[in-house]
Order: sequence, then C-alpha cells, then structure tokens
Amino acid sequence: MLLPMPVRSSAPLPAPAVLAPGMRVAVTGGAGFIGSHVVEELLRRGHRVHAVDDLSSGSLANLAAVAAHPRLAVTVASVADARAAAAVCDAADAVLHLAGVVGVRRLADDPLGVMQANQRSAEHVFAAAAAARIGVLFTSSSEVYGRARVPFDEGEPVQPGVPTGSRGSYACAKAYAEWLAFGHAARAGAPVVVARLFNTVGPRQTGDHGMVLPRFVQQAVAGLPLTVYGDGRQTRCFAHVAEVASALLDLAAAPAAVGRIVNVGSDVEISVRALAELVRARAASRSPIAVTPLAAVFPPGFEDVPRRLPSLARLRAMVGWAPSRSLSAIVDELLAEARGAAPAAPALTASE
Repeated sequence: MLLPMPVRSSAPLPAPAVLAPGMRVAVTGGAGFIGSHVVEELLRRGHRVHAVDDLSSGSLANLAAVAAHPRLAVTVASVADARAAAAVCDAADAVLHLAGVVGVRRLADDPLGVMQANQRSAEHVFAAAAAARIGVLFTSSSEVYGRARVPFDEGEPVQPGVPTGSRGSYACAKAYAEWLAFGHAARAGAPVVVARLFNTVGPRQTGDHGMVLPRFVQQAVAGLPLTVYGDGRQTRCFAHVAEVASALLDLAAAPAAVGRIVNVGSDVEISVRALAELVRARAASRSPIAVTPLAAVFPPGFEDVPRRLPSLARLRAMVGWAPSRSLSAIVDELLAEARGAAPAAPALTASE
C-alpha cells in the first residue's frame, strides 16, 4: 500500500517553535526508556516538566535520578483516555508525545491491540493539544517507510505495507498519527514537529520486547547464545539515547522544524550479524551466535525490513548536528551497565 505524505495547511503558525525557554512541558511516556532521558534533558535546560506514563512498559525507576527534582511532576495515567490527555495538555505550554506501545514481540503477538493503543493515544493527545492551542512534538517511527528505497528520505511517500501483514499495523498507526498531528495543528494554528525515530539504544533499555542490542548484551554477559533471527544480513543504525533526546529538544526549539517531518537517529549501518559479533568481541564472550529463521518464531507473513538507513540531511540542516557516538562506545557502556546490574537473561525475541 502506497500512501502520499501528510499534507499540512499553508496557514502561518503563530508560535516560532514548539519549545521556548522556561516552558511547562508535558512528556507522555515520560517514564519510558527514551521518555525518561527526554525528561532529564528538559530539566537540564530549565523547563518545568510533567511526566505522564501508564507504566505499561515504562518504570518509575527510570526517573529515579530526578525523582526529587523541584521542577518535575509525575502522573501515572494513560493518555489513551481522553480526559487524562485533556488534563495533561490544559496544564502545559507544550507537549512531547512519546507514549506508545513498542517492540516487535508485542506487535507479533497482538497487532490489533498495538495499532489501536497507539492510534487512540495520538487522537486524544493531539485533539487536547489543539484545544489548548499548545505546540506538539510527536515521535513517529522509521517503520512508516516500510520497504522504501534507502536512504529513507522524509519527502518520500510512506509505505506501511499491506493490511494482511501484521507488522504494517504499527507503521500504519504511526503514519495516521502524523496526519492527525498536522491536521490538528493546522486547525488550531499551533506548531507541530514530527520526528521519525530510528533504532535508539542506551542505558535503561531492556531486551524484553524485541530490542536487539540490549538483548545481545544481556545474552553475552550471561554466557548464552546471541540469537540472530533471519539471515543476519538485515542492517540497522543505532543512535545513543542521550543524543536522540538532545536532538528532539533541539528540533522542538527550532523554528525551521515547525510543520516538518525529520528523521532522528544514526546513519552508520551495521548488519545484525555484525552487531552480534561486535557485542561478543567487546564482551570478550565465548557465547555462540545462533541463527534462527523468522518463520520459526513469528507468525506467517511477519517480515523484517532488509535495510533501515535514514537520510539525516534535514536534521543536520535544522539543528546543525546529528547523533554520532560510536557503536563500540555504546556497546561498552551497555556492557558495563549489564554487568553492574547483573540482569536476568531476557526471553528470546526477534530483532528490531
């Protein structure tokens, strides 16, 4: 299925950017992996922050380092509930919408539930933000590109996939949310930025829902086989979460980003097999690499995109930089974290 890009109104937007100094900023999904790092960076930049999370995949432990911060408030609630979304937006000057169900394991197990949960939260948050006339930054996903030509460029049509393919349901919900974000912002005359995230990794991420790098790290530390699904030649690009959080806030503060879609991530490709080999080498582990066909783990029709490589020209033009921390340094950091925490080995899941 080939869909055109979201179209926004040409009407001028009154605010120069989503974020301005000293704002009250709501972060949905604020106790999640990426959300908690965004919360920390917002506090570092002087904002008052309201983190909202239903804790379905996030954890209050992710906010432990800033839990006592005087400019942080935390609410356990789901913005898939319209009243909760309205309350959040009514008390904010801007909202960063990161909440959503993630992970290929969840998607394979319950594609309808994932699609509906992500669609409902987007509908309610964007409607509430428009009613409050506040700016929005929405974190969409590289999944919307499907099997588009690489590098993925923001000006290309999105390709969520065919309706009978379970993976496409997540991409379709994210693409639909992009249309919603632009539509509500145009009607309200408020600024909006859509950031399409690529693989993001770093401290506090787990391998529980199909996140490939933390899973490899935990398996290597535990001395278990590093499980590669498919032929291992599929490629991904991995950006450190701290750089991703900084890039998101720089985009939210950039007038040039208003009304635009921007890729956020790294543009250094590595195959999943080579990633497993890198983790094994950095960990000085003797764990074998076990290759398992996707069909042995996932339902019929579940596909893995062969390459996921972003064009970062627009990001660099708008904020002057892009994530560049080396993958070896990221792996070393995650190995140190895993050894310090001594986590239990995760259940086997597929790569992102």
